[in-house]
Amino acid sequence: MNKSNPDKYPTVAVLTVSDRSALGLRKDLSGPAVVQSIHSLTGWDCTEIDIVSDDVNEISAKLSSWADDDKINLIITTGGTGMSIRDVTPEATLTVIEREAPGLMEAVRAASLSITPYAMLSRAVAGIRGHSLIINLPGNPKAVNEALTVLATALPHALDLISDHHTNSQHHSRKPEIDSE
Repeated sequence: MNKSNPDKYPTVAVLTVSDRSALGLRKDLSGPAVVQSIHSLTGWDCTEIDIVSDDVNEISAKLSSWADDDKINLIITTGGTGMSIRDVTPEATLTVIEREAPGLMEAVRAASLSITPYAMLSRAVAGIRGHSLIINLPGNPKAVNEALTVLATALPHALDLISDHHTNSQHHSRKPEIDSE
């Protein structure tokens, strides 16, 4: 899944989580920021884009639907990761994923702390459902780009690891020594 082989591009879906954008009261800026950033950093296009309100059931239903379709490799949410009472994207994501991938968001928070001390307030999570990687990003377009810049180098390998196309030879940088005795 790399830029040099377009047939191997993963399918990407973007879900904006925002009450006001879902109601049409505010233009969604973070969803388009994800689409633009993921394309400029990886060459990948987003095949699905949607907006839902800050509601655990709505968020989890959309995430489950996309992941269970088995055609979406990467699902990126934007918004709802802070500490306000309506920020429930991490809770919704945790009800959907089968395995957590904490290192992804740990890397984003660590890198973001050099930009703003408020990065430590993020509750974003990442995890795997089936063959889909689900990642929560903040709702700020600038923060979206910063987070995806951190994640971009690891995403192709992460998606390869959870796909059916992965083999152990792709994972290990060297062959294990075999004792011949």
